[in-house]
Amino acid sequence: MKIEKLMESYKSLIAIPVIITLIAVVILAVNGLNYGVELRGGTIADLQLQEPVSQTQLENIISNGLGTNDVSVQLVGSNQSTVEIGGEVDPGILRNTLNGTASILGFRSVGPVLSAEALNQIFWAILFAFIFMAVTVFVVFRNFVPSIAVILAALSDIIIAAGGMSLFGIPLSLASVGALLLLIGYSVDTDILLTTRVLRRKEGTVTERAVDAMKTGLTMAVTSISAMATLYIVVVLLIPSAEVLADIAAVLIIGLAADVLVTWLMNLGILRWYLERGR
Repeated sequence: MKIEKLMESYKSLIAIPVIITLIAVVILAVNGLNYGVELRGGTIADLQLQEPVSQTQLENIISNGLGTNDVSVQLVGSNQSTVEIGGEVDPGILRNTLNGTASILGFRSVGPVLSAEALNQIFWAILFAFIFMAVTVFVVFRNFVPSIAVILAALSDIIIAAGGMSLFGIPLSLASVGALLLLIGYSVDTDILLTTRVLRRKEGTVTERAVDAMKTGLTMAVTSISAMATLYIVVVLLIPSAEVLADIAAVLIIGLAADVLVTWLMNLGILRWYLERGR
């Protein structure tokens, strides 16, 4: 079969996800990541619209009144809106700016100290997720090379997903961090599936065991990507106010697509190399 012949070229196939990961690193280095208000500091206001106004018109009114272009508006239904403004804003000035257009239902500011603390907590959350994942993998396999392959695959998934966020302007927020943590779990799941089937099963050849694992893994991936794509389309077309859900779905789509390449090209290639080296 063609797929078996393709697997015989595993050494060259390893380069594909490696190159994509390096490209993602370059994108992150050049573009960086956009941060949500809760991570960079700023003001969030819930508004009750007093007259029909479009998202662009409301953004222009606030931008001109406050003298800043760092304004993001999400319309909620036909008469409410949520506004995110970079930097701290005096509620009285915002009220005067919106006079006759909208009234303020809720108002909260996130200062630089709180945003820095949130970033610090996110860093520790991701770090501890990797540490516990690494410990679990080493305990399960008790073998250095397969365990490192699983950890590298999870790291590549996160880097590629973050590169996609930078490329498409998806902000790093508490919600998107949750999506990244989900990707770590999903990546480890598929990599352990592959490693267990290839290393611990004895029936058939290595290629046959890998193909069997790939059928299961790709079924999982297609199902998950389809579900997230459906969520993204529904939110964009029918619930545009739920932008956070669209961001989560987009991050997961990028990460899940990356996991297909990383697991079945890089991780499988490393395992094939390890088994042939051990003969």
